[in-house]
Amino acid sequence: MLAIRLVREPERLDTLVLPVRPDGPDRPPALVPTASPPGDDVRAEATALLPAARLTGAAGEVREHLRPGGTPARLVLLGVGDGDEHGWRSAGAALARAAKDEMYVTVTLPADAAETLRGLVEGLLLGSYRFRLTEAGGTPALAEVDVVVRDPDALAPTLAAARTTAEMTRLARDLTNTPSSTKNPGWFAAQVAAAATDRPDLHLRVRGPEELAAEGFGGILAVGGGSASGPRLVELDWRPADARTHVVLVGKGITFDTGGISIKPVPAMKLMRKDMAGAAAVVAATLGAAALRLPVRITTLAPLAENMVSGSAFRPGDIIRHYGGLTSESTNSDAEGRLVLADALAYAERELRPDLLVDLATLTGANAVALGKRHGALYSENDQLAADLLAAIGAAGERAWRMPLPADYVEYLGSDVADLHSSPDPAKSITAALFLREFTGDLRDRWVHVDMSAPSWSEDVHGELTRGATGWGVRGLLRWLATLG
Repeated sequence: MLAIRLVREPERLDTLVLPVRPDGPDRPPALVPTASPPGDDVRAEATALLPAARLTGAAGEVREHLRPGGTPARLVLLGVGDGDEHGWRSAGAALARAAKDEMYVTVTLPADAAETLRGLVEGLLLGSYRFRLTEAGGTPALAEVDVVVRDPDALAPTLAAARTTAEMTRLARDLTNTPSSTKNPGWFAAQVAAAATDRPDLHLRVRGPEELAAEGFGGILAVGGGSASGPRLVELDWRPADARTHVVLVGKGITFDTGGISIKPVPAMKLMRKDMAGAAAVVAATLGAAALRLPVRITTLAPLAENMVSGSAFRPGDIIRHYGGLTSESTNSDAEGRLVLADALAYAERELRPDLLVDLATLTGANAVALGKRHGALYSENDQLAADLLAAIGAAGERAWRMPLPADYVEYLGSDVADLHSSPDPAKSITAALFLREFTGDLRDRWVHVDMSAPSWSEDVHGELTRGATGWGVRGLLRWLATLG
């Protein structure tokens, strides 16, 4: 991962990056004033280049200018849009890609640089992310970025927070991108254990099949029953001494989803290694909160299972008894995520009794149908909680949209043979959320569900996103958790 250091004056001037912003609808773009301005000759040359380079100043635009024998030897003009955190995040990602053949670059920031630094660092570290299981092919040369700011010491905490956020997002991407030939419930639990080792005030418990059976986690056992790799329930608890609020995060952790006996067609199955992206996000966010020493208690629950086809797989029409005693009828074994989440939510409400309860899940394809590929669907009965989480998600550069929980849609959950029907056909993302709500008990008005199937994966390069897993949810959760201390 890139080394990023803060400096007061440029020390290495092979490649100097100058930010450019739009200067109004009727005026040309201009260089952004920075804490350490370039020399008059360099500034005049860069200003003269702007119209020739046809820059608009839009976030992520990059133009390189060679200066043989000059200092610096290369000028990079970098569009930062409005100059806010989002613009700098896009700019940082574009710079990481454009400068991949350089060993190091120097970037100059405006005098008031806290917000811009956070965006730049996250963009650099996320835009340069690569997941490869082969040594073939070239690797980027870019190893170091110097960032010129007025007061490096004052901005060191901002750099640390941005780096931690990006590192945890990259961890969630790594976990999600890992092929399911490697990634089963036991493997995932082992990765969490390794990441949590030697972190003060962080506690881990992993339940295996026997403990799950003894304690009545019927949904996790049903979904994981068809696989040779038994299910797990990871419970990761961050307990700082100064915490005043207790949050439980729950993440769906289906390490591969065939659809079970209700088997998926091949096009729908080929990316099902990503069906544990919710678990990856909540685990990574908790590890990030511990690294940042956020003063909020966080208990993360990751119910892990492989939904496979075998003689021991659960069947459409089976009745499942969940943790706490509620039963559900499932007529579609491909609607498995809500079954494992139901157990975890019921356990959280009955045993952990937190102040707030949030779950993230790659739950339905209907999420993408309703909102496209880049928005999560957020459900909650609590207006303030929903608004706070949406604001944090947006500030972090992620996207979500609040969806309704219509009272009359509850009738779709009716079953003749069980307490609930878990897989009704109408309004699939909404009825899935309503099903989960039945397991939140007294926490119903302090619960948020996010269906993040669509934004968990990117088919193209866009801003700080690379192809593959996005790590969606880590940044938004960390931004929100930081407000609860």
